Amino acid sequence: MHYLNVITKNYDRVLLGAIIALLVLGTIMLYSASSVRSLTETGGRTDTVYLVAHLKRALISIIVMFGFMMLDYRKLKTISFWLITGSIVLLILTKIFFASRWLFLGPFSFQTSDIARLSLIIYLAAYIDLKREQLKDFYHGFLPPVLIIVLLMGVIVIQPDFSTAAMIGLIGTIMLFTGGARLPQLLATGATGLVVAIPVLMMETYRRARVMDWFNGNQDTATIGYQTHQSLISLSNGGFFGLGLGNSMEKNLFLPEPHTDFIFAIIGEELGFVGGVVILTIFLFIFQRGIRIAKRSTDPFGIMLAIGISFSFILYAFVNAAVVTNVFPVTGLPMPLISYGGSGMLINLAGMGILLNISQAKRSVTAKHGWRSMLHD
Repeated sequence: MHYLNVITKNYDRVLLGAIIALLVLGTIMLYSASSVRSLTETGGRTDTVYLVAHLKRALISIIVMFGFMMLDYRKLKTISFWLITGSIVLLILTKIFFASRWLFLGPFSFQTSDIARLSLIIYLAAYIDLKREQLKDFYHGFLPPVLIIVLLMGVIVIQPDFSTAAMIGLIGTIMLFTGGARLPQLLATGATGLVVAIPVLMMETYRRARVMDWFNGNQDTATIGYQTHQSLISLSNGGFFGLGLGNSMEKNLFLPEPHTDFIFAIIGEELGFVGGVVILTIFLFIFQRGIRIAKRSTDPFGIMLAIGISFSFILYAFVNAAVVTNVFPVTGLPMPLISYGGSGMLINLAGMGILLNISQAKRSVTAKHGWRSMLHD
């Protein structure tokens, strides 16, 4: 099968606008959510410690996004194996030398699981492009990528970071299903994974306590359930229209880390239900544009890349919102482009850059027998 896509300058400007809008809203809300903590940590000298750090990281991440936007995404296919191999090595080194999920290189630090997530999406997209017809064969097509996913999940779990490992497993499953893997094989693999994952989840005392308290209705509001309890108070304070930008009460050291995993609670308190819906609608819109890009692509690698990046983005956003609203127990997953954090923003905007690059690919030459979009098979 032969196909040729030509990279033009006609990238999806609507998608780019939505990304920038989300970044701007996120920056405003991060400043509001972190201002009191900045004042406390600096003895009242400044309320912009986290804002300045966030803006520096955002600038670097935007440059990276535009870099990937201009780079032909198809070149990533040739290095997909080395990306996934390097990610596994980085995960292992992080555990060996730092016994945590963070790798420290001088003044820089980054969460290696974020790199692994994007690397896995690129690897699976390349693998499915190469062996899509063999995916229904358990041993020669389906099993190899599953083993890679399991290996990544295992290394991330021992960092420890169970929630990220679970998300990587879910993203990988979605990509394999979309790429043509047989549903019975996926269901059997998923059932086996749950048999292993549930004991692993309950193995750590803090994870078990979180899950059990969630099942019991967050009765322990003094310790384990304190953050969730304060989050719900924050959302309740906001009501439908919110208290107004900058008027959150929970950020006054009641809600722990209001600028990271629970920033959506501050959004709900200051901007109300309406503000929360606007933020989630932007996420949904970006997801819709990503799937639209996948549908319009004639390149199997580009299709799978767009699907993986789009689902990764939306899943992180809605799982974070579900945690803040107590639909899920606390996971520690950030809200993309909203929560404070450098490596997450860098990887998410790199993914958006790749997505924008795929949107520039225009059909110029079709295959002799054509290429039916994998989304319609």
